[in-house]
Amino acid sequence: MPASPAPLTARAKVRDFALGLPGTVEEFPWEDDAVIKVNKKIFVFLGAEGNVESPGISVKLKDEETHGHALAVPGAAPTGYGLGRSGWVSVPLTGGTPVDLLCDWVEESYRTIAPKRLVARLDAD
Repeated sequence: MPASPAPLTARAKVRDFALGLPGTVEEFPWEDDAVIKVNKKIFVFLGAEGNVESPGISVKLKDEETHGHALAVPGAAPTGYGLGRSGWVSVPLTGGTPVDLLCDWVEESYRTIAPKRLVARLDAD
């Protein structure tokens, strides 16, 4: 069943938030699948922009409580390809998770991946 426009709107808001963090760039390493990077390292997988079948994001959550909270979202799971062992969680955007919470998780992932100088810049803003 195709997703409603709400998940695609959530994806766009998460994308805009991630690109607003210091030193970030968007890249497309796998055709249409977008990732946001900082210092050449991925901190959020966004998938394809037009993915209406199963839109979702993947973020790296090192905090045990946050990680567990993200995994409690219906349909969420450790990210495949072995990334789940390193704290990566894939969260569907069809579960109704508030955008503010998704952005909090994106920021935590950013803080985990970004160099300290960029995190300091984020904290100064």
